[in-house]
This record gives sequence, C-alpha cells and structure tokens, in this order.
Amino acid sequence: MADPMPDIKSIARKALDWPARILFPPVCAGCRRHVSQPGVLCGACWPKLRLLERPWCPVMGTPFIHHMGEGFLSAEAIADPPPFERARAAVAYSGVARQMVQGLKYQDRTDLAPWMARWMLRAGAELIAEADVVVPVPLHWRRFFRRQFNQSAELARAVSQLGGLPFAPSAIRRVKLTRQQVGLERREREENVRAAFRVPEEAEIEIAGRRVLLIDDVYTTGATVRAVARALKKGGAGTVDVLTFARVLPGDFRADESATI
Repeated sequence: MADPMPDIKSIARKALDWPARILFPPVCAGCRRHVSQPGVLCGACWPKLRLLERPWCPVMGTPFIHHMGEGFLSAEAIADPPPFERARAAVAYSGVARQMVQGLKYQDRTDLAPWMARWMLRAGAELIAEADVVVPVPLHWRRFFRRQFNQSAELARAVSQLGGLPFAPSAIRRVKLTRQQVGLERREREENVRAAFRVPEEAEIEIAGRRVLLIDDVYTTGATVRAVARALKKGGAGTVDVLTFARVLPGDFRADESATI
C-alpha cells in the first residue's frame, strides 16, 4: 500500500504557500509583471533574453557564428591571453539581461540572484564540475558599507549552493578604492583596477593549489576579472576560471555601459 504521507506533506506545503503567494505574488524577473512561478520571465521578456550557446571560444567563451573546429581560439584569446584559464557567461548583456543585472545591482533585487545563478550553472557546467572553491569579485569595504551587499557575492553564494561547492567570500580583498568602471575606456579600466586586489595571508590556505571559480555579474572588457585572477594566482591559486551572468560581446562595448564593480 502506498504511503500517504508524501501527498499530505505536499498538500500542506502548498497550503502554507498560499498566504505568501497572495501577499507577494511572483513577478517576472525582467519587467515585474505577474507570472505563474517565481524566477521566470513573462512571454514579453523571454524573447529579449539571449542565452550564450556553443560553439564558443574554449578560452573566452565568446560565441562563434558557426563551428570553427576543435580548439579554435578567438582573436581576443590569441592577441591578449588572459591570466585565467576559461571564461563563461550565461547571457548576452542586452535587453532583459541588462534589466536583471541592474535590478540586482542598483535596486536591491537580491531575490534575482538564485534564478540568475541557475542560468550560470547551465553555461558553466564544465567549470563547476572541475572547481574546488567559489570566490566572488570583492567590493571595497567602503562601497560595501554604503551598498550593504555585494551582488557578485550574492551570485557566488547561490552558485556554490546549487553546485555543491565551498564558498570563500573572504579569499580575496579589494585593497584599493577604485573609481566606478562605468564611463571608462578599456585602458582606463585596466589602470583603475591595477594592484586593487590581494589575497590576505590568512586566506591563502583556502585557495592554495586549488582551482578557483571566480564569480561576477557582468564581463565587460575583462579588466576586473583579469586583475582578480592575477591576484588569486599570486596568492597561491592553482588555476582560475571565470563565470559571470552576463557578457558584453566583442563589438558591443560602450564606455557608458553598466559594468563590473
């Protein structure tokens, strides 16, 4: 005879969910229209989301128009090899993806982080399978004090929980209060974050010889994650991979883009 308890528990959970759904009905992650389930996009927003798919550069994760052959690298990876091993992003930074990033970053929409992280797991499955520890791009303590949260850490926490990986939010520090990257050209961004990060001595054991999965919200020019990757490797990390929610694709960059912290 079947055990009736699972059905009873399921009914009880649904009954308890009703008051919350009435008071806080689920809304679209993009435009905040009412939807059937939390974390989903409405019919108007879904077509505006561009998921990044293979084929892509095995190093930079930028998509190719068609398959270029095994091991074929993008011009960016060849001309300016990064200090990290691989980079992946879930979506192109446009349309509803931009709205979600800005909602998380500037409108305290931390409820979006777990849903954004699910798309990140899809894009970074190979990185997560090989990672030893998850580390977010850090905020300077003064900026954190004003904002009260770090959007990269919110995403990294969700990725670590969904991927079953250790979370090390204090493995690296931002030791220089940098300017906002928005409005800066590529070389200005690189100079802005030069020597801005350091692994504290007490945190070296968390990353020593390990494969670090570095998390950020948006990959714009790569200046920030490159600087963090260099600091992590200087601090003893074995290798560094980068996983972001969104990516500004080559040719789409504008200096006024909302960018990484």
